[in-house]
Amino acid sequence: MTDAALPSAGAGRPARDIRTAVEKRLKARHAAERRFRFYGLAAILIAIAFLGVLLGRIGLQGYSAFETYTVELPVYVDPSRIDPADVQGANYDLMIADQLVTRLGLADPTGDLGLAAKDVLSPDLGFQVLEQVREDPSLIGRTITLDAPIGDDADLYYKGHYGREIVEDDRTLTDQQLTILDRMQDKGMVSSGFNTGLFTRSDSTQPELAGLLGAIVGSAMMLAVTALLAVPIGTLAAVYLEEFAPRNRFTEIVEVNINNLAAVPSIVYGLLGLAVFINWMGLPRSSPLVGGLVLALMALPTVIIATRSSLKAVPPSIREAALGVGASRTQTVFHHVLPLAMPGVMTGTIIALAHALGETAPLLMIGMIAFVPGVPEAITSASSTLPTQIFIWENASERAFHERTAAAIIVLLGFMIVMNAAAIFLRSRFERRW
Repeated sequence: MTDAALPSAGAGRPARDIRTAVEKRLKARHAAERRFRFYGLAAILIAIAFLGVLLGRIGLQGYSAFETYTVELPVYVDPSRIDPADVQGANYDLMIADQLVTRLGLADPTGDLGLAAKDVLSPDLGFQVLEQVREDPSLIGRTITLDAPIGDDADLYYKGHYGREIVEDDRTLTDQQLTILDRMQDKGMVSSGFNTGLFTRSDSTQPELAGLLGAIVGSAMMLAVTALLAVPIGTLAAVYLEEFAPRNRFTEIVEVNINNLAAVPSIVYGLLGLAVFINWMGLPRSSPLVGGLVLALMALPTVIIATRSSLKAVPPSIREAALGVGASRTQTVFHHVLPLAMPGVMTGTIIALAHALGETAPLLMIGMIAFVPGVPEAITSASSTLPTQIFIWENASERAFHERTAAAIIVLLGFMIVMNAAAIFLRSRFERRW
């Protein structure tokens, strides 16, 4: 800050008074500058605090989903409970639960404990017995060993989300079921470990069996479609507008519309995709193809704007030197200007794709809210994505799904952090200072 020169003493006004007034104004200006810096620092600290609260809340709620409790049980495939002509009609879950109660040494004359034990075990145990008996009927009358996650409520109990201090009427597990779970843990039937199923299974109606594999594959397919369309089309459109298009009223209108499209709410693109790609073109609903097309439309303005900014950053001397040695306009652009602008182009592209990866509203409009239990096999198959999977799980009634919702958010944030870190690395590694 440059101090103004002191004015000379006016008529009847001492120089000391003038100096005092100037020093007072300088103090006021310096105080205003200090206040501005304080407000700026306070705003940054408040933003960091809110971010810390958000991430901390998500982390505290979701970290336990990366741990799972599994139960390993030897099960006798009781011939008295299975009709060989109709193996699917047997109640395998109750058969397993009754044997568990007997193995724990609990008396169950009324059968209530068997029903209680059935509710704390995962239905996956019964499905495992059914599948093995269906493939090999000779297993009837023999003992097989099963390994599966514990039930969702039992899993939350072992993780300490609630216990006996809560009144029985206010929790999903009864005192009988808590006794069974305590006995199982005392006898070493339950073990904990990393929840690999969260990444190797797809969605399920049972929280303990639900995973993100289908959503991750669906997001990858959708992002591949988006990149294959938005990157080349956006880059070439930006090159034409910046390097070849004449400066007239038409190009001005095009540029204004591109800037406006970058600010259009994402749900509008979802409505466009529903009307054009699904209702008019007849493309399959809830598929990565339609999702990729919608997100490509949304990412195009960002790619074009970022590419044009990178092209403008290349000094005119590069173009003049190439033209001066006989290069054509096209050779100048594609052999010299565009390679020099490529770090900025790649950075803008990665940021646009990261933004597309986290979009939810347009995907909900094209039907990516349905329950999809498997992994998509093609870009036209029904699929879920990470954002829509988070939306579905958060609206589920089971408490364990909320834990997995936070874990899915952590996974999604991890992907976005990696993509943004790649953009920062490319910009710092290849960026040139002119």
